[in-house]
Amino acid sequence: MSLSNLATAADLEAYLQRGPLNADAADVALRIASAAIRRFTRQTITFVENETVLLEGGERVLKLPQRPVTVNDLHPLTVMELPDGSGVEVPAVEGRDFVRQGSELQRGQPYYAATRTMGYPWGRPLGIWAGQVRVTYSHGYQEIPDDIVGVCLDLAAATLSNPNRLRSEGVGGESVTYTVETFGTGSLTSDHRRLLRGFRCTLGSVTLR
Repeated sequence: MSLSNLATAADLEAYLQRGPLNADAADVALRIASAAIRRFTRQTITFVENETVLLEGGERVLKLPQRPVTVNDLHPLTVMELPDGSGVEVPAVEGRDFVRQGSELQRGQPYYAATRTMGYPWGRPLGIWAGQVRVTYSHGYQEIPDDIVGVCLDLAAATLSNPNRLRSEGVGGESVTYTVETFGTGSLTSDHRRLLRGFRCTLGSVTLR
């Protein structure tokens, strides 16, 4: 899957208050920054339509790995349970078989009156998803949040200003010392991590289908 950068070259020029930048250098810096942010958050962040993933079930709550989740007429949520070894695919429907809370697909609690949200087929424990569940859904931001854009630009600017990852260098007869944050090209600082923590997702492995 090819994902776009989380900020544009025009954004970077405005951020640095200079230009025009070398297009190739700006693109590389933005790609490095975008990759660092995605690696830390474990999120694609940009909007992805109708992606299919295979999730491990077996619990009452099934967590979709990417946020935010978009569900509408153009972007339906399709959920198919794959009962262990049966070869049968069982569709699960929102509002009938589960309740969606943000990026979580929740079965009913076992102490409620028995309904299909308790788990289907009936042979499984109440309120438990099948061992594997295939989900097709749309996720991410159609407009990248400002906090993420800001971190991306800050990282890209550090890469452009110190591509050789030097501690200091001579510029026009003067010595310039770089801060620790600019040593590692594309490296997130503690402030960056703080800004991105709300976007970070921790989840088990999934398989793209």
